[in-house]
Amino acid sequence: MISRRTVLGGLGSGLAVPAVTGCAGRRTAARRPDIAPSAPRPAIAGLDAVIDISHSVEVSDFALARRQSNILGVIHKASEGGDWFDPSYSLRRPQAEAAGLLWGAYHFGTRQYSGAEQAQAFLAAARPGPATLLALDLEPNDGNPRNTMEVGQGEAFVLAVRQATGRLPLVYVHPNWANGAPAGRHRITLNEPITPGSVLARCDLWLADYRDEPEMPLAWADKGWRLWQYVANESAADAAYGSVPRAVAGVSHCDRNLFAGDAPALYRFWSGRGA
Repeated sequence: MISRRTVLGGLGSGLAVPAVTGCAGRRTAARRPDIAPSAPRPAIAGLDAVIDISHSVEVSDFALARRQSNILGVIHKASEGGDWFDPSYSLRRPQAEAAGLLWGAYHFGTRQYSGAEQAQAFLAAARPGPATLLALDLEPNDGNPRNTMEVGQGEAFVLAVRQATGRLPLVYVHPNWANGAPAGRHRITLNEPITPGSVLARCDLWLADYRDEPEMPLAWADKGWRLWQYVANESAADAAYGSVPRAVAGVSHCDRNLFAGDAPALYRFWSGRGA
């Protein structure tokens, strides 16, 4: 996601595809995609109204993001592992909600703590209400490969969140990583591919893929994505994808996400009433 971008080099079609930002190891500097297509992204059905950020993003005005850039929802990093909490999360939540924005929280998973322990830390930091979107960021920890969350830990995490809240979080993942392909500078792999029978596949998919045509992970092939993070680290000065800037007013830079539906469906989904 935003503050922790690493690169899933050489995956899929041969492009160096960046992994999620904001969710990666907190001591890893943000990195730009190695290759950006020169042409604008083709039109794909979806609502371009959700951003994700972390403490590394400067926020000047959430109301401006809503009014000028038509942003409806913000997903903010809340925690990482079992002992680190984003210092900006609790400060920005009331600001975003006062601006009329939907609010969400994500957790960057690691291997150091059990999935249940990480879920407990995440929920303590996120303090979710009925309309707080929850998500698990499951990606390679390129800054500390041995501290990458494993599938079993991710499964334990989402089950613990469901037990505490009555709902499953979204799972944020790159398709090739989910399918077991090597990723990052160290060419690490998930300890096992995510299968359709995993409880992770029962969670709605937050897809991270910066190609023109996003690939579906095998575990979600019959379900599709709910959110698609199609561009990373977008700013007015540095368009991350092609020649069409998608910078958001009121923030220094951010990741952009499509929602699979229209605005009324987004509000229903966010509040747990389906799409």
